[in-house]
Amino acid sequence: MSSSSHDSAVAELTLAFGLLLRRMRSAAPSETNELSWTQRSVIARLAREGPATTAELARAEGVKPQSMGTAIAGLEALGMIERKPHATDGRQVNIALTASGTAMRKVAKDAKRTWLSQAIAQLDKQDQATLFAAAEIIQRLVRL
Repeated sequence: MSSSSHDSAVAELTLAFGLLLRRMRSAAPSETNELSWTQRSVIARLAREGPATTAELARAEGVKPQSMGTAIAGLEALGMIERKPHATDGRQVNIALTASGTAMRKVAKDAKRTWLSQAIAQLDKQDQATLFAAAEIIQRLVRL
């Protein structure tokens, strides 16, 4: 494959990923679509890893603590997160998902998966197999 063909294929793949992500996001309830990328990432991280400090979240997401503070304030105003005393350091505060935040994440995640499952079901069996094989390759790629 020539360099220009490779570059073109990479650009097409990037476009396809972007379109897929936007389409999946649009399947989620509208209130989750109003969240910033950082806010969605914070909710996902808290759901996966549990409570964390603002500084830990900022480092994990690669943003400045001030930016993370803004994202957290917005999530707190929506009732999706709450501040709790740190278990071992009284000077710090942990950020945790509320029951409302957990429920909203589940509804959004379920809606996205339902849309994707229904869309994949419309593909023929060969395309489905190709897509699932590509998923394995993509997972290897992100581990490089």
